[in-house]
Amino acid sequence: MNLNFSELMLPVKRHSVFAMDDWCVWCGAMARTEDGVCHLIFSRWPKSTGHNGWVTHSQFGYATADNPLGPYFFQGVALQGAGGEAWDRDVVHNPTLLEFEGRYYLYYMGNHGNGEYWDHRNNQRIGVAMAEHPAGPWQRLEQPIVDVTPGSHDALMTSNPSVTRMPDGRFLMVHKAVGRQAPLPQGGPVVCGVAIAEHPLGPWVKHPEPIMGNPEAVWSVEDPFLWRQDGWYYALLKDFQGYFSGTGKGSNALFASADGLDWRPAAHPSAYPNQIAWEDGEVEPVARMERQQIWFEEGRPRVLLCAVMPEGRPEDSYNVQIPLR
Repeated sequence: MNLNFSELMLPVKRHSVFAMDDWCVWCGAMARTEDGVCHLIFSRWPKSTGHNGWVTHSQFGYATADNPLGPYFFQGVALQGAGGEAWDRDVVHNPTLLEFEGRYYLYYMGNHGNGEYWDHRNNQRIGVAMAEHPAGPWQRLEQPIVDVTPGSHDALMTSNPSVTRMPDGRFLMVHKAVGRQAPLPQGGPVVCGVAIAEHPLGPWVKHPEPIMGNPEAVWSVEDPFLWRQDGWYYALLKDFQGYFSGTGKGSNALFASADGLDWRPAAHPSAYPNQIAWEDGEVEPVARMERQQIWFEEGRPRVLLCAVMPEGRPEDSYNVQIPLR
């Protein structure tokens, strides 16, 4: 509960940035195999579609490195829209990785749509693919594992999954959820939901109540990353209004929970500022720094991976790997 996340963050090496010339690069999840190779699964979409192209054109790229802090080198496409009449026909986005009993589970948001932003966004659902190795091949389930529930806090869409194992062996998921109480196409409230399963593939049983709602605004939080440490569950989130972090709109908040169901802002709720402290001494403010993922070594946080949008250059987005103390 007393974790001060910003105190964990160390200066960043200049080579700890993964970018691609013709592609916007965003969220990334990393696993390291026994041979020491680091495997990065990341979202990318053509720069020609603009930053909002993530909702209509995103796919998963695959890159490798010899060190968790990079540099990473592109190896190919890991997963893309399934095509045909599939629920995830057009887009895969929001990758997060879980290793369990020698198999890897890739949770993601998928969608289909008519080419318009809100149509694709409102068709977002949560899916999973599995593989024997982070290099793939990835085999996806044919249906979403967390779909919408009419009349509930996730009646419009589900996305942004993050999964961790509970002490009793079950699996806990925190995810973004959007209801239909507010006018369409945006809908809302935008909150988070919880689901629990006996196995990484599910079935996932939803907790009936939303979590982390902002009583002063329809748009509260998104992009959770969930983990368990020192007897507590923690979640890093994007705080739309700065209501929880107290540090302004689009900031990053830290939440804590004893049981995974009842969540409160942590004792140090401001997770980190939207800036990068480079190893050479420069501190660079950035427009956005979100979609957090953490790589763990021996159960402790060691590397924070963040999607970054530079000031004034949204098309030059990249993924940065930040060492943790």
